[in-house]
Amino acid sequence: MEQTKVKAGAQISRRAFIQSAVILLVLMVAAGVATRWVPAGRYARVLEGGREVIDPATFERVARPDYPVWRWFVAPVEVLGSADGLALGAIILFILMVGGAFAVLERCGILKAVILRLVRLFGGRKYRLLLVVSLFFMALGGFFGIFEEVVPLIPLMLALSYYLGWDTLVGLGMSILATNVGFSAAVTNPFTIGVAQQLAGLPLFSGAWLRLLIFAVMYGIFAVFLVNYARRVERHPESSPVFTGEQAERARYQPLDVTALEAAPALGAALRWFLVFLVLILAVLVSVPFVPALSQFALPLLGVLFLSAGLGAGRFSGFSWQAVGAALWEGVVGIAPGVILILMAASVKHIVVSGGIMDTLLYSASGVMAGAGPFGAALLIYVTALFIELFISSGSAKAFLILPILLPLADLAGVTRQVAVLAYCFGDGFSNLAYPTNPVLLISLGMTTVSYPKWLRWLLRLWIWVILASVVFLGLAVALHYGPF
Repeated sequence: MEQTKVKAGAQISRRAFIQSAVILLVLMVAAGVATRWVPAGRYARVLEGGREVIDPATFERVARPDYPVWRWFVAPVEVLGSADGLALGAIILFILMVGGAFAVLERCGILKAVILRLVRLFGGRKYRLLLVVSLFFMALGGFFGIFEEVVPLIPLMLALSYYLGWDTLVGLGMSILATNVGFSAAVTNPFTIGVAQQLAGLPLFSGAWLRLLIFAVMYGIFAVFLVNYARRVERHPESSPVFTGEQAERARYQPLDVTALEAAPALGAALRWFLVFLVLILAVLVSVPFVPALSQFALPLLGVLFLSAGLGAGRFSGFSWQAVGAALWEGVVGIAPGVILILMAASVKHIVVSGGIMDTLLYSASGVMAGAGPFGAALLIYVTALFIELFISSGSAKAFLILPILLPLADLAGVTRQVAVLAYCFGDGFSNLAYPTNPVLLISLGMTTVSYPKWLRWLLRLWIWVILASVVFLGLAVALHYGPF
């Protein structure tokens, strides 16, 4: 088989890397400067249900830690030895395996074959396909709490978007962005709704009737945004903010040589191999919320499954091990710069914690909320979660950190705990793909030619409507005394 000169797999462009690195460096320095003027403070931690939570009555000022300026700049290395180091290692291994496997799948033609099957399944009704795929990914986030685990499916959605005449942003929109919207408008998300309701003492997944309405409205807003954008790009491709940069990527999938794909006998066996592993990947995604022990190993397991799918498909399609290895290496090298960005993003939190000011920031936020009315208190919980998301992207970890402080204050302000949980989940989720400190955003953009500034400009048009809808729903929840308590 003749190989194209274009490198296989996700290739992070130099420009996109530099732009993201500069933004993250500015955030690292800002975090370091904050450690110099924000007083150090500390809450006592207690074990509750096997997890460490803050005792909200124990805040005290402490001496400023000795944290010199030079350590701000080595934080991306230091963070590997911190409490977050193991999780970061799993994420890095995951993206390298996915990047390598994607390159093999692309090189051997499997991605094109899968796209062909999808398009035929929907009989060419491309916008119906767009809505169904988006709803599928949104449901993964909203009902199962799946988020970073869908990363292996992003390349397939990008390829589908190119083939159907759209762009990279539509591909990201129907996959990771749809998952994020669902994760935020959660109905039974065990990692946000489940954990937060447990900390609030609420019945598990109570109040689902309002969250189902929220989910439906958010899907409507998202669908209108994405379909309108896709139609515009289809009519005027040059209007896409990524039109120039993605031409090399488009060339891989357009035009799709259907006759050549169908005439390749080895491709059938390779496609069957890939589909078996795709089913296994989906089974893991669905099982994670119901098998707690699996959640700790989900990312490495998904990475291994995707890597196995790629290597096996490459061999079944007729490639030699040498050719498979070459494509694998291209994919790993192409995605590797994303590792540096992920470490820089994680170091922002590391700097704030090492400088002793994380608990002070939480204490200051709680002080602002103390004199607010019910609706104001709900908005402040929302804003606090949005702010802390800049440093801590994990929904469950953030819940254990801030809810023990905010829930008693919500009680005093006359906010039901169910409203407090809803406000927290809004703040936790909707910013996941807006902040450059989120590893999933960096991984996703790293698979494309989209720079962070272009992504943010495109996303803001959706987020304005999402935030307005969130505020309206919080007001409705406060007015209805959304409960049971």
